[in-house]
Order: sequence, then structure tokens, then C-alpha cells
Amino acid sequence: MVTIRNETFADIEARDDLLDRVWGPVRFQKTAERLREGRYPADKLSFVAEDDGTVVGTVSLWHVCAGPGRPALLLGPLAVEDAQRGRGIGGALMRHAVAAARRRNHRAMILVGDAAYYERFGFSAEKTGALWLPGPYERDRLLGCELRSDALSGARGLVSATGRTAPSASLDTLIAHLGRTDARHAA
Repeated sequence: MVTIRNETFADIEARDDLLDRVWGPVRFQKTAERLREGRYPADKLSFVAEDDGTVVGTVSLWHVCAGPGRPALLLGPLAVEDAQRGRGIGGALMRHAVAAARRRNHRAMILVGDAAYYERFGFSAEKTGALWLPGPYERDRLLGCELRSDALSGARGLVSATGRTAPSASLDTLIAHLGRTDARHAA
């Protein structure tokens, strides 16, 4: 049985391994990663799906501003183990993340993703047209979801990171991670 719970420190390696398998090293090249880079996820808004003690899905929320003075959360990355797809785990993680953000009184969420998939969770490009990201992205994939009425009405400007900063990794740590990632993807 799959359960969704808050991510713990003990889940970090399994989560990173899952993200490496699902997204590969290209995930570090995505513009949304620039907003997550060097930051911690929003407090108590990072989740894993677990099946029989194994992490099979993950999603995190990050503090950003959707233009000046408009606090929001950035959702992503969402990932589900390839062998577990089609079981509704991604949808369950999404519903859990949106509900948790709402309970914690956040006003809005944004993400970069497929509108056809995310519209069932309340996301659309309707109010993100005057927002832009700090790098290349497909405009129709910048989606928003209001958790409070009119939270994104009139939103315009650069989406920027506002969350707690994380300590910088040492060069040795980065090199070790790259070697681990390259070895996995060479197989």
C-alpha cells in the first residue's frame, strides 16, 4: 500500500536517486531548478510516496514571489518511479501538496509543466501570462493555481526565489554527485 508522508532527512538520498532515475541530469538544466538551487523546500511541504518502505514518488514546494510582493509556492519536481506509474501516485502527491499548502494558508502555487495533466489540480496559464522565469521555458507551461481568491490576479514580473538558503555544497560533494549520476546513467 502506498502512503504519502512528509519527507525526512533519511529520505533525501532515496529521493535524489529517484529524481536521477526519472529526470536524469537534464533536471539540473531546467529553469525551475534555478529557483530551487541553493534553497530549502518550504517547511513541511516536501513529500514522498512510499510503498513497502521504498520511496516511489516525490514532490516539493518552494517559496517564490510571483512578481514583486506576491508570495507563492513553486511546485516541483514531481516524480514517480517508472514501474509505479499508472497507479495514481502522482495525482495523490499533487492533491496532498495542494491541500497541505492550503492548510498552511499559502495563497498561490506555480509550476512549469503540462497543462493537460495539471489542470485537474486547479492549475492553468490564465493568470501567469505577465510573469516570466529567470531563463528559458515554454510560456504555455508556466501554470498557476490560486489557493486564495485573486491571489494571482494582476501578477506580473520576474518569478524569484525567496526561501531559506541552504549551505553551499563543497566542490568535492558536487564532483562525487556528478560521478554517481554519470555512473547510473551509463548503465
